[in-house]
Amino acid sequence: MNQRTRTYLLHGGLFLLTLITTTLSGAEWMFGRLFIAIEDMKPLGWAEFVAGLQFSVPFLAILTVHEFGHYFTAKANRVRVTLPYYIPLWFLVGQSIGTLGAFIRIKDYIGSRRKYFDIGIAGPLAGFALALVVLWYGFTHLPPPEYVFSIHPEYQKYGLDYGKYVYANLPPGGAVGLGDNLLFWFFKTYVADPARVPHPYEMVHYPFLLAGYLALFFTALNLIPIGQLDGGHILYGLIGRTRFNRVAPVLFTGFVFYAGLGVFKPADFAVPTDDAFFSQLGYFGLYVLFLYLCFSRIDEQDGPRAGFRMTPLLVTLSVVMAQLVISSFRPDWEGYSGFLAFAFVLGRFLGIYHPETQLDEPLDGKRQLLGWLALLVLALCVSPRPFLIP
Repeated sequence: MNQRTRTYLLHGGLFLLTLITTTLSGAEWMFGRLFIAIEDMKPLGWAEFVAGLQFSVPFLAILTVHEFGHYFTAKANRVRVTLPYYIPLWFLVGQSIGTLGAFIRIKDYIGSRRKYFDIGIAGPLAGFALALVVLWYGFTHLPPPEYVFSIHPEYQKYGLDYGKYVYANLPPGGAVGLGDNLLFWFFKTYVADPARVPHPYEMVHYPFLLAGYLALFFTALNLIPIGQLDGGHILYGLIGRTRFNRVAPVLFTGFVFYAGLGVFKPADFAVPTDDAFFSQLGYFGLYVLFLYLCFSRIDEQDGPRAGFRMTPLLVTLSVVMAQLVISSFRPDWEGYSGFLAFAFVLGRFLGIYHPETQLDEPLDGKRQLLGWLALLVLALCVSPRPFLIP
C-alpha cells in the first residue's frame, strides 16, 4: 500500500467515523435520550440512529462544502493543501454535536495577500449558501406543534402552553435553547408557519433546524476578523498588513471584554464570612490569570521582550477593571461566558495577528465587494447569546 492510498484511507476513515459520531449525537438531541442506559432512561437503538442521519447528513454536508471551498480555491491558486481532516467526538455520557469540525492543512507558504483572501473567503461563503438551503427546508417542513409531546410526553398535561410552566422548574442545564441571530429570526418570523415554530428550548429536537443553526454559529466564529481565522484572512486582504495589525488587537480585546462581562461583579464580594470572601477572591484571581493567558500574545508584533511582559498585563487589568465598573452600574448587563474558551484558543494558540505576506497588493473591486459581503454574513449569523440555559 503506497503513501497516497494510506492518506486517502485516513481521510475517508475520519469522515466515516465523524458521520457515525454526528449521527449518534444527532439522534440524542432529537429524542432527548442517550444510547447508553442511565438510571431509568430507556437507551436509544438502531431506529433512532437511522433517524439521526437527518442531522448528520445536512450538518456534515455544510461542513464539507465549507472545507472543499477552501480546498478547490487553494488548488486554483496553485497552493498545495491536504484533503479535509474530520475530527470525530462523541461522549459516552452527555451530549455533544459529534465532531470538533474539520480542517485542511496548507503545505505551502502563501506570500500573497490576494491568495490568502481567496482561500479564506471561499469556505464560509460556500458553507453559508448551503446552510440557507438547510434552514429554508427545516422551517418550511416543520411538523405539527404536538410533535414535542412525542419527545416530552410529560408536557402534554400543559397543552401547547407548556413553555409557561416546565422551564422554571428544570434543574440548571436541564434544557438548551437556540438563541436568535438576524438570519434565524428572519426564518422564524417570515418563512415558517408561526403556529408550528417550536419553543426555543425545544428546537434542538428538530434536526434540520439544529444543523442549520450550528452552521450559522460556526460560520460566525470562522468569520471573526482576527488572526488566522477565515475572517482574519478576509480583513487582512481588505485593509492590508499595517491597518490589520492595528485593528486586530482592538477587536480581540473587545471580544474578550464582552465574553467576560458579568462573570464577576462587585456585588459578588459582599459575602457574610471571611472564608467566603477569600474563596471568591481566589476564583477572581484565577479569572484574571485566565484573561492574562488570553492576552499573552497581544504584544508579539512588537518583538520579544526580556522579562515580564507588561502589555498583556496592562490590557488584562484594564479589561477586568472596565468589566467591574460597568457591572457595578448595570449588573443586568452580561456578555456570554461561553465565548471565553474560544477566546483562549484564539489568543493563546491561533494568534491575534495575521502572518505577513511578501506581496501586499490591494484587492480589485470585485474582491472588495465579496469581502464586505462576507462581513455582512458575519453580522447576519452572529448571536450575542448563541445557546440559552434556563
